[in-house]
Amino acid sequence: MFPYFIMLIFCGIPLFFMELSFGQFASQGCLGVWRISPMFKGVGYGMMVVSTYIGIYYNVVICIAFYYFFSSMTHVLPWAYCNNPWNTRDCAGVLDASNLTNGSRPATLPSNLSHLLNHSLQRTSPSEEYWRLYVLKLSDDIGNFGEVRLPLLGCLGVSWVVVFLCLIRGVKSSGKVVYFTATFPYVVLTILFVRGVTLEGAFTGIMYYLTPQWDKILEAKVWGDAASQIFYSLGCAWGGLITMASYNKFHNNCYRDSVIISITNCATSVYAGFVIFSILGFMASHLGVDVSRVADHGPGLAFVAYPEALTLLPISPLWSLLFFFMLILLGLGTQFCLLETLVTAIVDEVGNEWILQKKTYVTLGVAVAGFLLGIPLTSQAGIYWLLLMDNYAASFSLVVISCIMCVAIMYIYGHRNYFQDIQMMLGFPPPLFFQICWRFVSPAIIFLQAQVHRRLPQNPLHFGSLPERNVLLHQLPQRGGVTKHDPPAPPSPARTYKPQVRALEVPRARRQRSPSPAPLGPPSSKPHPCSAAGPLSWDCPVQNRHSLARSSARLLANSYAAGPEARQWEPAP
Repeated sequence: MFPYFIMLIFCGIPLFFMELSFGQFASQGCLGVWRISPMFKGVGYGMMVVSTYIGIYYNVVICIAFYYFFSSMTHVLPWAYCNNPWNTRDCAGVLDASNLTNGSRPATLPSNLSHLLNHSLQRTSPSEEYWRLYVLKLSDDIGNFGEVRLPLLGCLGVSWVVVFLCLIRGVKSSGKVVYFTATFPYVVLTILFVRGVTLEGAFTGIMYYLTPQWDKILEAKVWGDAASQIFYSLGCAWGGLITMASYNKFHNNCYRDSVIISITNCATSVYAGFVIFSILGFMASHLGVDVSRVADHGPGLAFVAYPEALTLLPISPLWSLLFFFMLILLGLGTQFCLLETLVTAIVDEVGNEWILQKKTYVTLGVAVAGFLLGIPLTSQAGIYWLLLMDNYAASFSLVVISCIMCVAIMYIYGHRNYFQDIQMMLGFPPPLFFQICWRFVSPAIIFLQAQVHRRLPQNPLHFGSLPERNVLLHQLPQRGGVTKHDPPAPPSPARTYKPQVRALEVPRARRQRSPSPAPLGPPSSKPHPCSAAGPLSWDCPVQNRHSLARSSARLLANSYAAGPEARQWEPAP
């Protein structure tokens, strides 16, 4: 946690305060604020592009959570046993009587579960097969889209309808909804925490979560992961912070808000870690294996490992309903901010009287476009494209946007001008710590992290852990018998999923935007309904077992040794 807190103090909180004060002073969205320096308006467009990408695939994650929520409305969870039509002979659940074959509901638990878990290359859990073979019906290649999964498509439509209805009146309606979406997850987390810490083995899981690995403190990837988690959890460089702060009263104390929200967000992340690892500790104790064997990342944690752990609890459908309902609320809070960022930017950019009066139609148009663009992600190959977008669309770009924004405000617009603007707005200049961070520390750390990130080994992106179902998303053969991995953009560091809950301030009276943007100066006030939310930043870990890259490298090497004609081999599309 040490790198996480360092990044929070020297990058997270300063950048959060900068974006809040920037948007509050200008009372414009992520495009309008750059009238301070029109040559940097491309930064605003970059924020819009990032929010567009995330808004498209993030609602697909919400729709999967909806699907699991509806599937939990049963007496027995469908991923608890291996006696379903979609299960294979390799399925072996912790509640099944048979290790490697399908079986019926057992009267007693198997006696040698640790031996079962040690054969991880042959064993697949019922929750993993439910995720792959039933929910996704996963295809064998990123180019093989297969059919659109109609249940997921229906859930995607439900999620977009919910988002639109909550934003039908802009921040005036969403500000009321977030009272519930921002507070109720704390209730669910507390219920799951109380239940988790009372289980056998919970202390082991919590100690695994709290024990630092000091031998990795100097690894560049660890610091990159910490920076990535901070950017995603606080929502920096997305444009959402600027957009939502533009609805604040002009003299609102955004300095106080930024410190409280950032610390509350960090504390919630830590608290959620206790909830997750207490349950995983119980699962590890039940199976007789180490916690590291059951801990997973990203979708593997949200839709495979944690649901499997829930099957071991009494009244498991109840806990599953609570867990996925919490994920839905967290996702909707983030989606509100993403959609409002796009709508506000469009309305501010056009700026005429008609679009100000027809903002509801703009919201509807953005929602319909997001639904249509999300349909390919509900196909059998959709999870591959979702993974690509999550890794490449909004990872390294956030670092670039943040660095340029700091330089533009501090050195182009001028740090003295900006400090005077804050003093006029708040009644006091920014503290010395923030002045130093904005001018020197934060840009230097961001630039250094970007340079280190570029020099990290770029591994090919995989989905899945089973060799026969591994899909190498990027692999280009190179002449001479070696395999070259050439992704279109540097992949983001692996981000461990932790539910993020934002603290939101009480909405204030809304002001009407003027038809044409006013000069940068003291505007009239608007309410601040919510803060920008980071997504469920998750990533699929790269698995090295039976890597397809090694197989392809050996194939190319053999072809090279066979002669010039064999070297004309090209991979099948």
